[in-house]
Amino acid sequence: MTISPSIQYHFSLRHHNTFGVDAQAYAYVEVASSAVLASIRSDNILSALPRLVLGGGSNIVLTQDFPGLVMHMGIKGIEIVAENDEFTFVRAAAGENWHQLVLWTLDHALGGLENLSLIPGSVGAAPIQNIGAYGVEARDYIHGLRVYDFDSGEIIMLNNADCRFGYRDSIFKQDLRSRCIVLDVTFALPKRWQANVGYADVARKLTESGVVAPCARDVSEAVIAIRTAKLPDPAVIGNAGSFFKNPIVTTRQRDALLDRFPGLVSYRQSAFEYKLAAGWLIDQCGWKGRKLGAAGVYEKQALVLVNRGDATGADIVQLADAIQKDVLERFGVQLEPEPVYV
Repeated sequence: MTISPSIQYHFSLRHHNTFGVDAQAYAYVEVASSAVLASIRSDNILSALPRLVLGGGSNIVLTQDFPGLVMHMGIKGIEIVAENDEFTFVRAAAGENWHQLVLWTLDHALGGLENLSLIPGSVGAAPIQNIGAYGVEARDYIHGLRVYDFDSGEIIMLNNADCRFGYRDSIFKQDLRSRCIVLDVTFALPKRWQANVGYADVARKLTESGVVAPCARDVSEAVIAIRTAKLPDPAVIGNAGSFFKNPIVTTRQRDALLDRFPGLVSYRQSAFEYKLAAGWLIDQCGWKGRKLGAAGVYEKQALVLVNRGDATGADIVQLADAIQKDVLERFGVQLEPEPVYV
């Protein structure tokens, strides 16, 4: 079944990206089903346009007007689809809000996603970015997903291994970039759940709340409190959450930095690698709270870049470039942005 998509032209994306950048799409369509994608593929004019898939718009920097077709994922639905002795399997459509999915699982007494509470964006974007926070990544609980393949016109099933997840990375940012669109994601949530409170901030917040044996909702509420205190609400101050990835360095490089900078914040990943706190590196370069034109660094968290007014995507990129330059010069570490520049 194909349907005729309702295309809007010269469409403002200001309210479709969390930075609030006022860029336009040449063409725009709401995708409420895979049939809309099939219709676009079969249309000679629409299928020839450059494509950009938008969910919550929390992981992009619009540096200019987009000269092609923006497809905003609006497919909805969350349901338990199966269970066995070990897991309950929950399928969520790509257009669902990520945090609302987390709350849905908690309302159904299902643990696993609570450390990922309040991350902005949509369910469909979660596997693409392999979102993560406080010791948990999306890949830890993704069982599989369905994607629409623009090359073949088919709906394809992918399992966890097929997605080739990495740190803030997946096959959708590599081989399947611009080819496949996530339709829905199935999560395997453990029946024998254990709290993941390895991060000091989470453990501290639970202790402050007098929680000794936390349930999944306790962990979620702790994470929400931490994120609310550190990160600005995009509805109030335009931002994309954490702007830079925490860089991974060799143990040797980390030890050398620690000799020079005893306050260095780092986390062991293996016997050979450490993850450095990008926010600490940026703060040490004096960027917290500073502005560069209409773009700035959030005063409560140096990892967050914000739109202080009518910043353009170019303003945000210029600020990010300046920060990267200073961190590289002082620490010899190259920061990599999390958002995609469009």
